[in-house]
Amino acid sequence: MAYELHYWPTIQGRGEFVRLALEAAGAPYVDVARGAESAGRGVPALLGAMDDPAQPHPPFAPPFLKDGALIVGQTAAILHHLAPTLKLVARSEQARVWTQQIQLTVGDMVDEAHDTHHPISVNLYYEDQKPEALRRAQAFCRERLPKYLGWFERILERNPGGSRHLVGGKLSYADLSLFQLVEGLRYAFPNAAQQALARTPLVVALNARVAGLPRVAAYLRSERRLPFNEQGLFRRYPELDLP
Repeated sequence: MAYELHYWPTIQGRGEFVRLALEAAGAPYVDVARGAESAGRGVPALLGAMDDPAQPHPPFAPPFLKDGALIVGQTAAILHHLAPTLKLVARSEQARVWTQQIQLTVGDMVDEAHDTHHPISVNLYYEDQKPEALRRAQAFCRERLPKYLGWFERILERNPGGSRHLVGGKLSYADLSLFQLVEGLRYAFPNAAQQALARTPLVVALNARVAGLPRVAAYLRSERRLPFNEQGLFRRYPELDLP
């Protein structure tokens, strides 16, 4: 049975972290909101699943995943649920907990990157909060971005399984998520990302290895991989980047 991934159809967003895991594992899945409404899919199907009054565990927002009768929301929780079946996490409890810690920190950085262009409210346009966005982005680019990437670099340096992966000696969903994070930063803040990544060579090497994985590479070339745009989490506003 195919998994059902529910996420907005026009952006990568948080759903892309789940999508990368499914693609890397070769798992069958349906991207519900990207399907045709005539086939019972599309955004109405997403909204119907989210607002189903018969659902005792309603998800707060996309992304959420349907695995048979089970519905799982929140990116990190979805990946934690999928990873053992997809073989994207080590078997030990210690490794599973550590992988989840890394994923949650990736999520923290994603939120901070998003808040550079929406520092006051998601219900306001970027143009309504540009002075605040500039202050937030300057702090993010100069302080937070290097701090986060430096932490990921230290994890790779100290990994007992070697520096090719974040956890142990095999690919995990944390590796895939760090890849997506770096790609988003390179899109939104090319100058700041380049400066920080120049000091984190192991992160750069991991990013390249993930991009070269056969299934990931095929996905990145496919129409299923939407381009970054100015409606998603990572938005390129040159005035928010470092000079």
